[in-house]
Amino acid sequence: MKKFRTLFARTLVATGVALGLALAAAMPAQAEVVCDPDKIEDGRCDPAAPAKTTDGGDAASAGDLPVEAIRQIIRDYLLEQPELLIEVQQALQAKRDAEAALQAQQAIQIYSDEIFSDPEAPVAGNPEGAIVLVEFFDYRCGYCRRVKPTLETLLAENDDLRVVFKEFPILGPESTLAARAALASRAQGLYEPFHWALMSTDGPFDLDHILAVARSVGLDDERLARDMEEPAIDTLIDRNAVLASALAIRGTPAFVIGDRMIRGALPIGQFRTAIADARQALQ
Repeated sequence: MKKFRTLFARTLVATGVALGLALAAAMPAQAEVVCDPDKIEDGRCDPAAPAKTTDGGDAASAGDLPVEAIRQIIRDYLLEQPELLIEVQQALQAKRDAEAALQAQQAIQIYSDEIFSDPEAPVAGNPEGAIVLVEFFDYRCGYCRRVKPTLETLLAENDDLRVVFKEFPILGPESTLAARAALASRAQGLYEPFHWALMSTDGPFDLDHILAVARSVGLDDERLARDMEEPAIDTLIDRNAVLASALAIRGTPAFVIGDRMIRGALPIGQFRTAIADARQALQ
């Protein structure tokens, strides 16, 4: 329903712009006003004299047309040029995308330390890597799971890549439970293998299954269950949520690299390009 309302609102905006363009294009041009030679005084037209027009009639304005006539002009024009609505909507979307990209760049600059240098955030790859890719994710997010092989390939290809994980559970209590378990595993030094295992598991994300996955990577499940109750874990998750809000991240996965935002599980080529651009920016 929310997506439908958003699409409907965008269509209304695009239609409104199109209607304005259609009215401007379809409206009869205002007649050219000329001075009546009999009313010239001192080289000027007499302001009190009625103006003549080149078409022999009085000058007209859009306000002189009845509302129904305007509606009919717009309707006829759009029926003749229906592709105009698509063109306007595409232009509107391009404008919004550009504005969103600019806002993201500004937010990344403002929150740079929290994004890239939070000492509490788990990392994979080279812990001192100059190229930093930050992921906001949810363990139950299908697109996050789909992008897992992409991240593993990128880590294998780039020995200067550091991936920073931002737990951002937005899909319900089971997502939060998995995030708390993953963050608790840091105390045993096994976050990364546990992270990849959780991203690969097909079972339900209840506590029993999460602890079973933990045991499969060598974690002490009883200690993990205790560590999951540490208040600092909930504080970190809340902090990630505040940061995501500041960056206008409303879905997962979302990535930050350099000064740009990547939203969604995009093809690996686009990640490679972003990494190359970030590396070039450091030179």
